[in-house]
Amino acid sequence: LPHPVPPVRGGGPAEAPVNIVLFTDFECPYCRQIIPLLDEVLEKNPQNVKLTFKNMPLKFHKLAEPSAKAALAAHEQGKFWPFHDKLFAEKKLAEDTVKKTAIALSLDIPRFEKDMESPKIQSKLQKDILDAQNAGVTGTPTLFINGRAPRQRSLEGMQAIIDDELQKLSKKQ
Repeated sequence: LPHPVPPVRGGGPAEAPVNIVLFTDFECPYCRQIIPLLDEVLEKNPQNVKLTFKNMPLKFHKLAEPSAKAALAAHEQGKFWPFHDKLFAEKKLAEDTVKKTAIALSLDIPRFEKDMESPKIQSKLQKDILDAQNAGVTGTPTLFINGRAPRQRSLEGMQAIIDDELQKLSKKQ
């Protein structure tokens, strides 16, 4: 599933044994609400968990796809997570949010705008969307922990799966 992804949020190691894959949409209010929970999970599991971000812009959110392309373009300048955080900090995205965010993060704007429209960024976005389709994802946010969908989106529910995955791995060694 993972393709080269933005740096892991919260410092989780790239080689962490447990991977949380999150399919999300920058215009989705529920996606904004899940961020504190994911931050808690990463804080509680600094060595064992990494977060893989996948864009899944929903068709009825007209600013979702441009925002996804913008975040991927920001990644080209090493600013994915700051860009992500600023977009989700907005109560509601507006037409000029992307540009204002790029300026606030001191991105090279001509390069950023060129990258947003590049075949490379389009290809990354299409790969995320295809991954979502292949995983049977129909809405956002959707997450998988080592391929397993948590029944309970709570710290306890997610931690139970993480602990179970770590236990399975320890038995294999």
